[in-house]
Amino acid sequence: MSIRVLIIDDHAQYRDWLGHHITSEWDDAVVVGHDPVGGELMPSGRPVAFWDVVILDYAWEGQSGLDALRSFKSQPGFPPVVLMTAQGDEAMAEEAIRCGADDFMPKSRMDHTEVVRTIREAIRRGRPAGEQAPGQHSEDDPGFQLRGHRYVRHLGQGGSSAVYLMEDLQRQKLVVVKVLREVPDSNEGDSTFERFLQEYEVVSTIRHPNVVRIHDLGIADDHAFIAMEYFPCGDLGKRIARGLSPDEALICLEQMTRALAAIHAVGVLHRDLKPGNVMIRADDSLALIDFGLAKQLRMAVNLTNTGEIFGTPYYMSPEQGHGERVDARSDIYGLGMIFFEMLTGQKAFVGSSPISVLYKHAHAPVPPLPPGMKRCQLLLDMMVAKHARDRYQSAEALLEDILVARRESAEA
Repeated sequence: MSIRVLIIDDHAQYRDWLGHHITSEWDDAVVVGHDPVGGELMPSGRPVAFWDVVILDYAWEGQSGLDALRSFKSQPGFPPVVLMTAQGDEAMAEEAIRCGADDFMPKSRMDHTEVVRTIREAIRRGRPAGEQAPGQHSEDDPGFQLRGHRYVRHLGQGGSSAVYLMEDLQRQKLVVVKVLREVPDSNEGDSTFERFLQEYEVVSTIRHPNVVRIHDLGIADDHAFIAMEYFPCGDLGKRIARGLSPDEALICLEQMTRALAAIHAVGVLHRDLKPGNVMIRADDSLALIDFGLAKQLRMAVNLTNTGEIFGTPYYMSPEQGHGERVDARSDIYGLGMIFFEMLTGQKAFVGSSPISVLYKHAHAPVPPLPPGMKRCQLLLDMMVAKHARDRYQSAEALLEDILVARRESAEA
């Protein structure tokens, strides 16, 4: 079955760009672009029930897409609507959901994967029960109801947990809900469940602008959940992909270092620093997330007898990768690996297997930065030294040198 998509946008090039992504995924898709300026909101010739999904721009020539959205959703049987919001506009995204939008996409941050995923999910939700949209699987259903929240979409899946975007009806805010299935009996001492609860316990004690805000924790018969801050602008990985100047990288590094100083101050290590765990707010500030691997400083990292490591090899310190005791300097090393990637667009070490990457962390020199990055090179060298004793000994010490580097850069 082909899908039928209506794109309402006043920019012809953008309509064509979206249509290209849709037809490259669905060969037989029917895609119609419609310019709403100076005419009707909907094109004539086809009933509204013809469309599987409508993609609606957020504004055109002084007109609000939200007004059009309200009009559309007041019509019985109107197809699912995806509102294209402004870049990183969380307030507009929340208002779109309240006005009845089935989903939304930040217009300037869309890529092929996001376009396809959003259309599939919107169509699936708009089809009658038991009928699936082409290429869509039932595992995208949340499978549970969370009181006081409305399901918006599935965001991700892990080995023991799933992540969803929901609307908190009381706060009238979008939140990310991380759910752990099959809550064990407390006497079983299940390590996965303990780590899940620890993520909330760790972050809930911290009030810092560069650390994710936790809203709620809940436990039910068959699941536990954490409701936390939603970041419509995505993660640092997407910003790295677009390219960062040295000055921009230093600004990001400063914010991440302040976050580390805050968590280290309460005796906690993160242990899984990576661009995907650094989120971007609408005001361009960064926030550290995902404390599921965080441990108290007195606890050592574990290497299982099957070779499994807790953490991400690309950003892991030599001591963490070899199952040795870690401290704050291990997080600083991971931050250094992210700093290298921000400055170069490349990971410092790659290999054919996680073990080969870990070997390079312990034995291979970090590639030098491009010429003209002397200030950044001095910082990097002390962040990623092979031996912890040769690195910055605390996040506060690193922060002092970052501020000096930023001041010198501004004066140059």
